[in-house]
Order: sequence, then C-alpha cells, then structure tokens
Amino acid sequence: MFGYINVNREKLNADESGIYQSYYCGLCRVLKEEFGRKGQMLLNYDMTFLVVLLTGLYELEDEQTEFICALHPSKKRTARCNQATAYAAAMNVLLSAKNFEDDWNDNRAYTKKAMAQMFKKDYERIRRQYPRQERAIAEYLSRLEQAEKCQERNVDAVAGLTGEMLGELFIWKKDDIWADELRCLGFYMGKFIYLMDAYEDITKDEKNNCYNVLKLMQQETEQDFETFSRLMLTSMMAECAKSFERLPILLHAGICRNILYSGVWTRYEYLRKKKLAKEEKKNKADKKTASRDRGISKTAGRNMKKISGKSKAAR
Repeated sequence: MFGYINVNREKLNADESGIYQSYYCGLCRVLKEEFGRKGQMLLNYDMTFLVVLLTGLYELEDEQTEFICALHPSKKRTARCNQATAYAAAMNVLLSAKNFEDDWNDNRAYTKKAMAQMFKKDYERIRRQYPRQERAIAEYLSRLEQAEKCQERNVDAVAGLTGEMLGELFIWKKDDIWADELRCLGFYMGKFIYLMDAYEDITKDEKNNCYNVLKLMQQETEQDFETFSRLMLTSMMAECAKSFERLPILLHAGICRNILYSGVWTRYEYLRKKKLAKEEKKNKADKKTASRDRGISKTAGRNMKKISGKSKAAR
C-alpha cells in the first residue's frame, strides 16, 4: 500500500535479481490462491521485502514452482513460497482492507467501499488469526485521523504513528528472540515511508488544502527544505539499517542491503529529478517572458521617441 520499499535492480547481480523476482511472484501466487484474483490487485514490493527479510532471518525452506504468468507468457517463471509468504500476504490484505474502509469513512469514496466489501470475509478471517496486528492497524488509523484533525505539527510524532504500526506487523512471532529488533527496524522504516509519502504529496496537498505535516516545515525553512527533508529520510534509514545489521541474517542479506541502502532511494531520486526538471522548465519560461517583456519595452520606447519627434516637427 506504500510502494517505497523497492529494490534497485541495476545493482543486483543476476542470481539475486532472479531470487528477488521469484519471491515477488510467490507472493502474487499466494495472494491469488488465498484471496482470489482480487488479492493479486494488492501485490506490492513493500511486502516482498518482508518476505525476504523473514526468510533470511529464520532461514525458511522454500517451495519452488515453475509456472506461466498470464501477464508475461513468453517464458516460464519461478515462484518461491514459504510460511513468511503466507504471513506477508495476510498482512497485505489486512492493511489494504482496513485502509479501504477508512477511505470510505473519510471521503465517502464508493470505489473504496466496494473494495472493502470485497475483502470483508477475508479481513474477518485474518483478524481472528492475527488479533495483535489487526489492533495495531486499527489504533494507527484512529490516532492518525485524530492527528490530522488537530493539524499536528510535530513531524516526529506523526511519522512515529506509522512506525509503531509497521513495527508491530514486522513481528511475525510474538515473544520471539528477535521481536525487539524487528520492531525497531519496522518502526524506522514506517517513519521513512510516512515522510516519503508526505514529501511526494506536498505540492498536491497544498493545492487541495489537505493536511501534510511537512507543509509548515517547508514554509519555515523554504530555502533549506530539500536539505532538511533529505537529512530526515537519511536518519530514518540509517536507524533502520542499524537494526538490520544487528540481526544474524546471512541468507539473502545482499538483497536486503540492496533495498535498505539503495532501493528505498529510487523513488526519492525520481521525485527530485522530476522536481528539478519542472523548476528548470519554469526558469526557462520566466527568462523567455522577461526577454519578451524587455523587447516590448524597447519597442514601446522607440515608438514613443518617434511619436515625440513627430510632435516636435508638427509644432
């Protein structure tokens, strides 16, 4: 549902790229098997990271299957599935269904109401199976709604709500020896996700007069806003990476590091390039307008001189 925890494929070797893709395909197949074709609509790279992370930490045994993908039928693909895949698929549905319901309550978006209804039975089943995670999501959405209504200005506090929720979802096995470290990793990743989302939407939210916790910071530090934003995001991922490095992960560690140190920044770099291109286009347009105005001004000046000269001659 977030779309920021991606892999940087250009920096993966061929073997790692194939393994990562097979976990992505595995998650897609489990979503379809467990929740039907509607489940496949929820597929995202964020939950693929969770699959790879938990697989590496607990060294889970994969079941590999070759299949023909309807969207890419030219050659057979490999899907890797394990217990972590089933958990990530369940969390994917739990997050999405609750978010659909929340969007309907907030904006009366009928498409979201329809989506919520589609997943109602699935949501109830998962809620009974994972009550701790469901409570974390419900409490998160309630607290976030309250923060938005109050126009909360504390960036750290608001971003921390997403962090607390995701930290709880990253804990697959309650009271596990790695629970605290997984919670810490998820907490800082959640904060990063919230801040990235606010950073991406700030222009749109200003235009639509919607709440965005970064708007005040932009107004107060207009000249240094980009620098401050980058520093905040870097700080969140630095803490996230520290937690990862404290975990005894050897299996697929290279893929995880690719995501944490490089992949998460691909969206940010894309947004920065897009913003810089827009600013450059605006500057060119402003220069062109200024040049045209100067030309008009000079022409007007020459015409005034001609008129003045004619007036003197007439006198």
